[in-house]
Amino acid sequence: MNILVCISSVPDTTSKINFTENNTKFDKNGIQFVINPYDEFGLTKAIMLKEKIQANVSIVTVGDASVEPVMRKALAIGADKAVRINMHPMDSFSTANEIASYIKQNNYDIIIAGKESSDYNSGAVPGIISEILDIPFVNACNGLSIEGEEINLSREIDGGIEKIQTKTPLIIGGQKGLVEESELKIPNMRGIMTARTKPLEVIEATTTNHLTESIEFEKPSVKGECKMIDENNISELVNELQNVTKVI
Repeated sequence: MNILVCISSVPDTTSKINFTENNTKFDKNGIQFVINPYDEFGLTKAIMLKEKIQANVSIVTVGDASVEPVMRKALAIGADKAVRINMHPMDSFSTANEIASYIKQNNYDIIIAGKESSDYNSGAVPGIISEILDIPFVNACNGLSIEGEEINLSREIDGGIEKIQTKTPLIIGGQKGLVEESELKIPNMRGIMTARTKPLEVIEATTTNHLTESIEFEKPSVKGECKMIDENNISELVNELQNVTKVI
């Protein structure tokens, strides 16, 4: 079985975010980039399937050379091959279209993507890939197992969990539950050394045009300082809420 995991390189959530050029460009200076957390759940699940059923796991990323350290980490975790589509991702459509074009030229049974990325949170890429390739898509997937030719899935819906049984090919938008945080794999020295010899292929993008454009970025309003009040000082708490913040 051939499994493809779509990987996105995103800023670490602890990074301090800034913008340049009149708030039109994201400032990458001093930013630590990591594998998108939702993608990392999917990657870990793919590696588990590789160990269980002898699957082959590849990863694909849309980006310039700056994303390659993140790709090498994915290889160190256990992926067999990495492919970088040489294009700066401008929006969900252009990113999804490039990945779909690559998939058309290769044979994958399961395509795993995170349900969304932690930077733009659009949640659109796996669904667009599904539409372009005309293959089934299960989003918000928190369970995946394989029994023979049957693929068993579960996903969150309003008020419960939906169980799905299907066959390949398919694409899923994964989230926590595919694996737990405690199961995420940390590259060891052997994995890091092995990753240096694994193939990292770079292919040029097609002539895909992006459909949307970011005009300007704006930070959320700065939160006020937190005032600590002794739990036994009820009168001060009431005064703060009534006369200062005026919420009561």
